[in-house]
Amino acid sequence: MNVSKEYFNIAIDVMNQIEATQSETIEKVSQMFADCIANDGLVYVYGSGHSRMGVEEMFPRYGSFAGFYPIVELSTSNYHSVVGPNGLSQAMFLENVEGFAKQIIRNFIVKPQDVFLLFSTSGNGNVVIDMGIEAKALGVPVVAITGVKNSGKASSKHSSKQKLFDVADVVIDTCVPGGDSAIKIDGLKYPVGPISTIANSVIVNMIKVRVAELLTEKGQPPYVLTSAQVVGVEEAKESFEGVYREHRRRTNR
Repeated sequence: MNVSKEYFNIAIDVMNQIEATQSETIEKVSQMFADCIANDGLVYVYGSGHSRMGVEEMFPRYGSFAGFYPIVELSTSNYHSVVGPNGLSQAMFLENVEGFAKQIIRNFIVKPQDVFLLFSTSGNGNVVIDMGIEAKALGVPVVAITGVKNSGKASSKHSSKQKLFDVADVVIDTCVPGGDSAIKIDGLKYPVGPISTIANSVIVNMIKVRVAELLTEKGQPPYVLTSAQVVGVEEAKESFEGVYREHRRRTNR
């Protein structure tokens, strides 16, 4: 089979596994987030490295809405230079520094109605584990989107010996293969074709659309970022301004 087709089939299989095994948990999380947002809370969203892509998929982008607070910590996810200043090795080092998450969280005023959503395919980065520990110490629930197979393949580097799925109150499994990369090629030593970004995006949007539905049913339809291709330029500008105002209101604590 052509490896491109094989990758496509594996991606479809992962999505089918998510639907078959994680739908009940996704519904539970959607209810949690809808209740949080309806009660003027914030869903704080964090991931380091490429898990940052899951954060950005949640908010802000077209079809997303106020109520989510993306924590995009550039020091653990911005490595556009790959080598040199702001390089990959620095980010990979920092995402495993215990205590760093506490310094991040101290910038925010976390309230009892809030929730934390944490992404990590490996479930083994010290900062994301610490983020969960710190959030729970503040008395708020923690949801993890993580690769359970990946987490099970390595021992914890954290001093507590915990992994992200140990810390979280609710775990959504991305169902990705161990090591994330999906394709083995004859003559090539290492597998290629990571699949976790697709899995994260599917899960995020399953949650997002359900939360929007639940909020609307509660009589609190969310402020949505809408494209000019959908509603025209002027209304799109108004939708953006509405989301900005609502985000400022929610984060002005």
